[in-house]
Amino acid sequence: MKRICCLSLKTDGRRVHVIERDFSEPDRIVGELLQPGGYLKLIELGLQDCLEEIDAQRIFGYAIFKDGRNTQISYPLEKFHSDVAGRSFHNGRFIQRLREKAASFPNVRMEQGTVTSLVEEKGTVKGVRYKTKDSQELTAYAPLTIVCDGCFSNLRRSLCNPKIDVPSCFVGLVLEDCKLPYANHGHVILADPSPILFYPISSNEVRCLVDIPGQKVPSISSGEMANYLKTVVAPQVPPEIYKSFVAAVDKGNIKTMPNRSMPAAPHPTPGALLMGDAFNMRHPLTGGGMTVALSDIVVLCDLLKPLRDLNDGSALCNYLESFYTLRKPVASTINTLAGALYKVFCASPDEARKEMREACFNYLSLGGIYSSGPVSLLSGLNPRPLSLVFHFFAVAIYAVGRLLLPFPSPHRIWIGARIISGASGIIFPIIRAEGVRQMFFPATVPAYYRSSSGPQKMKTHFDN
Repeated sequence: MKRICCLSLKTDGRRVHVIERDFSEPDRIVGELLQPGGYLKLIELGLQDCLEEIDAQRIFGYAIFKDGRNTQISYPLEKFHSDVAGRSFHNGRFIQRLREKAASFPNVRMEQGTVTSLVEEKGTVKGVRYKTKDSQELTAYAPLTIVCDGCFSNLRRSLCNPKIDVPSCFVGLVLEDCKLPYANHGHVILADPSPILFYPISSNEVRCLVDIPGQKVPSISSGEMANYLKTVVAPQVPPEIYKSFVAAVDKGNIKTMPNRSMPAAPHPTPGALLMGDAFNMRHPLTGGGMTVALSDIVVLCDLLKPLRDLNDGSALCNYLESFYTLRKPVASTINTLAGALYKVFCASPDEARKEMREACFNYLSLGGIYSSGPVSLLSGLNPRPLSLVFHFFAVAIYAVGRLLLPFPSPHRIWIGARIISGASGIIFPIIRAEGVRQMFFPATVPAYYRSSSGPQKMKTHFDN
């Protein structure tokens, strides 16, 4: 995130100081899938070449598996250039390409160090204190400090109100020389107790992410995890993948990470802006994190582009409040879909939840607008909150229709009512956390208009 911000700001001729804890290639099990909407944002930022020479794989849609059945869902890419598609890759390779590009610009200074705190004077952030790799304690000053220190951020508390939820954990494996049932597609298995994901990250490697609900996972060191993967998970994967999956478990390179979600709840602070996973997180099931981050960067760059001077922290803070509203169409759509889809895709003993899960699979299997509509939301190609609500409740109504036809009964009517109630209980709390007004009626938020009037006001202020 910080590298992309840096690369975007450099095009405006600003001096940028990037402080990063570690410049070695990261080895992560997420941040490996970029949706087509995110790829379009990467093109808009002029950074698409950072996906070259890392063996990135083109992704054209998803295949969903449930109880021995499967359906293929393609991204609606007909109106776009042939190069537009999703991309999947080793996260570390992509990060290194971004670092290389950032380091190539003379107005960008890359420094390895650990930021320990923000420097504040009279309520305005003036910079950061950090330790270099040689343990020197230094201070860096800047008119605007962009804080993007990831999901484990130690700086976010002074800039937002973090309400972090950890609904599950991912267990990551790499399958070698594995041929997926659908080439160049992400694969989602609606397993028990929760989904399993497969997608290519190079020409001969496939990432597997096994979701385990809750915050506690079986021990890797004791062999409990390997046993769980072989006895509980392996029987549920498609037959074509089974041998490669078991071989990956036997190889033993198993990684885990908690899946966090956190709605954006910023405290607008003069001199600082919070971005990336330090600011906003969603369940990674839909692979939307990088698309939200790139969209946020495009919004920020467009806001900063007309400004010549960033030194008046209060005026800049007031102007940049529009950022939090302008980002909402993309961010809230992807965030809400990720949280809602995860709850629908998880197995449940509850009869209404079972019907909703089955209806979701069947709805997507219908094809046409029933699959292209939801996948265009997921892909970031159609970030419209109203469209999301429409399709979510269309699935719920479809589930009720399946129950009541051809002969309704009192029990089925009761289950149908619980489906609608359950669907409301899933999506409305997520929407409330995202902000109903900002999500559906952004033009009614006063800060929305500062993006157009702000540059001229700030220019007048600085000129005087």
